[in-house]
Amino acid sequence: MEDKALKVIDKRMSAVEGEATDSGEPNAVILKAMDKNYSPELIEKMMDLQERYEKGLSQKAYVQAMASFKKNPPEILKTKHVEYVNSKNKTVEWDHAQLGEIAEAINKGLSEWDLYSRWDMEQPDKATVKTTCIITHADGHSEQISMSGPPDTSGNKDELKAVASTNTILQRLTLLALTGLAAKGTDIEHPSPKDVEDDFISEEQLKELVKEKEAVGMTDKLFLRSLKVETLSVLPANKFKFAMGILKARKGQ
Repeated sequence: MEDKALKVIDKRMSAVEGEATDSGEPNAVILKAMDKNYSPELIEKMMDLQERYEKGLSQKAYVQAMASFKKNPPEILKTKHVEYVNSKNKTVEWDHAQLGEIAEAINKGLSEWDLYSRWDMEQPDKATVKTTCIITHADGHSEQISMSGPPDTSGNKDELKAVASTNTILQRLTLLALTGLAAKGTDIEHPSPKDVEDDFISEEQLKELVKEKEAVGMTDKLFLRSLKVETLSVLPANKFKFAMGILKARKGQ
């Protein structure tokens, strides 16, 4: 005689599910369980299962919506042309896509699939601006990406405008990154250090900083980290006094 596996069926659960089938309530099973005085532990497990089930559906809806969005993505063009003549009488120019046009095109495409984007911005300290782009589906699932950068002090901007400028750049970059899109056109969206050398410290200032740094015994790594630059040659001219101040403070210690 063959062994038969013992199968236990919880008729209480079957009865509850059967009664809730036609109710149309997402949590009908749980409501019925509560009506029948099921134990709190069982109801809690049912609620956890319901939550995971709904979360999975929401995530699946997001993925499907993004896949549909990417089948016919909006075209992003670099329509903003920047051009000026620097102090060395050299023309500096580049093209970039404008945030307003990017956001309008992308959000229009996202909305067709019940998606929308937004940004959060915070400034953990005076030297850092952090921008987070969040895309959310109507069913509730969201995904996000964050980028940080120093306030854009170029062009003698005040503190508020410097923060706003960096935030605008980060909004553009995070939205494109999260949607997997890129603006069409040349990849160079900003001039090289050679093109804007008048915006950086001069050779004389560089030599002065190096000499002072060596005199106070400050390491390159610590100094560059304090200035938030990869190399002293690209230190903005308007930060020269700040850099000297760091070295003088070090000397005083």
